[in-house]
Amino acid sequence: MNSTAIFPFASELTSRVRPALPGLLLAVLTLLLGFGLGITFGLNEDGIRAGWKSSAMAVRETVYKSNDAAIATVNERAWRYMLRAHLHAGGLGASALGLIGVLVLIGAAPAATRAISLGLGAGGLGYSGFWMWAAYRAPLLGSTGAAKESLWWLAMPSSAIVVLATAAVAVLLVRAMLARRAVG
Repeated sequence: MNSTAIFPFASELTSRVRPALPGLLLAVLTLLLGFGLGITFGLNEDGIRAGWKSSAMAVRETVYKSNDAAIATVNERAWRYMLRAHLHAGGLGASALGLIGVLVLIGAAPAATRAISLGLGAGGLGYSGFWMWAAYRAPLLGSTGAAKESLWWLAMPSSAIVVLATAAVAVLLVRAMLARRAVG
C-alpha cells in the first residue's frame, strides 16, 4: 500500500512544502546555531571569556588606554550579546518554522511561499548571527556600541526582512480568512 492511499493529501502537501524548503533549511540552521551556542556555553564559557580577554589585552594600551575596568565591562557586555544571539536564534528559528508552516497550510502561492520563507529563515539566521559576531568584535573594538555599528549592514537588513516576512504572513492570513468567509 502506498502513502497516497493512506494519506490522499500527501502529494498536494509535498508540492506546497517544496517552495518552502530553502527557508525551512535556514530556519533549522538558525535553531542549530542557538543549540550550538547553548552547548558551547555549557562546555566552554570560560574559554570564550578568556578569548575575549585576550583580544582586549592585545589592544589594552591603544583602545582601552590601560583601563582594565573598561575591559571587564566590555567583556561582560559581550557575554550578554552572546546570550542574545542564543535567545534570538531559538526564538527566530522556531518562529520561522511556525510561520512557514502557516504559509503551507493556508496554501499560499509557491512564489510567495518561497520568498517569504527565505525572508523568515535568512532574516532570523542573519539577525542571530549579528549578535554573535558583535559579541566577538566588541573586545577588540573596545565597545559593544562600536561592534554593533560595525555590523549595521547585517543587523538592519536581516531584522527588516524577518519583520517584513512576518507581516506578509499576517496579510496572507487575513486574505485567507476573508476568502474563506466569502465562500462559505
